[in-house]
Amino acid sequence: MVQIDHQHSRNGWLVVAASALILALAMGSIVNGMSAFVVPLEQLHGWSRADVSLINVFGIMGMSFGGLLMGTLADQFGVRPVVLFGCAVMGGTYLAASRVEQLWQFYALMAVAGFFGAAAIFAPILSLVGKWFPVGAGLAIGIVSAGQALGQGGVPFASALLIASFGVSGAFAITGLIMLGILLPVASLLRPAQVAKDTTHNVPRESDYPPIRVVVPRMCIAIFLCCTCMAVPLMHLVPLIQGQGHSADQAGSVIFVMLLMGIVGRVFFGRLADIIGAIRAYMIATAWMTLLIYGFILIQDLSAFYMYGLLYGFGYAGVMTGVLTTIAAHTPPSKRGFAMGVVTMFGWFGHANGGFLGGYFFDWTGDYSIAFGTAAAAGVLNLAVVGTLYLKINTGGPAQSVPA
Repeated sequence: MVQIDHQHSRNGWLVVAASALILALAMGSIVNGMSAFVVPLEQLHGWSRADVSLINVFGIMGMSFGGLLMGTLADQFGVRPVVLFGCAVMGGTYLAASRVEQLWQFYALMAVAGFFGAAAIFAPILSLVGKWFPVGAGLAIGIVSAGQALGQGGVPFASALLIASFGVSGAFAITGLIMLGILLPVASLLRPAQVAKDTTHNVPRESDYPPIRVVVPRMCIAIFLCCTCMAVPLMHLVPLIQGQGHSADQAGSVIFVMLLMGIVGRVFFGRLADIIGAIRAYMIATAWMTLLIYGFILIQDLSAFYMYGLLYGFGYAGVMTGVLTTIAAHTPPSKRGFAMGVVTMFGWFGHANGGFLGGYFFDWTGDYSIAFGTAAAAGVLNLAVVGTLYLKINTGGPAQSVPA
């Protein structure tokens, strides 16, 4: 029996490692990888910043709607085939992007990459990881989420270097080839979840979870607000820093350093969720992000951007870990792919909303003050919504055995 446990543990952590790498490349590209392309495309084609920002919006909106379908398909047919399909689509669309020059073509390609590519990766993978660790999933989800943080920092930084060396088209082509060469083999390592027999008595029953109608609607609102908040710096911190007179690679390195610290933050808040409960950890991270986000507007010196980015990045990173651990802790495994798909759909709506508003308010006012102020307001509203969910679960539902 002990040998079975060791084998189960090895297989589970192999899935965690593979999932982290997949999310690093795929989510780093679709969520904010376009931030490195904003100024180059603006200069190359003369498009407005709001129009260029819409490329990212189309990708995220595609992922938003696709997540609902792909999460359900993963529940029915298994995670691995769905993720393999998504990886192939991601690589193919980025290769195709290297050959287009019209704005509408970028919109169309990123919508396809989001709907059929990233959506087939994100919700199914997070659902799978939660099933491998039905008790104490916070650390595992934190590690996988940390992989995404690494990608969200590393992909824009690498893209800036690729653009400087090979131009916009070359950067898209190289990114597509890397995706196909790495993601497909790694995705083949994903395995269906197994639960060790001698730990079954610790696993919550389906009836131990609160009703889907209690958790999912509130989490949809909460994640829309928190992602609206976080998307503003994710998409616009690079051009904000460039506007202070710093180069593109310097600006990209700031967000890279910020999201490297986010790796530590995501693991920390994942473990914190196991200790104090998923919703409590989520609220702490959200408060951290909300209090600090506007401070970026007040900075001009590059070294100050680095230091502040480290401070902000640690707490901000725990927000998505908090979202994912909350869904895993409060939704039954048989419906978790669906729940992940629905909730994250609204999260990507929020990302698209924040990314677009950042560009819109910049074009309207000539700076980012209103954009970052709006982001902070969204963070406050998010805290209020999550607080109501916490009170609802802890004042009368059937989920007393599931960490809150």
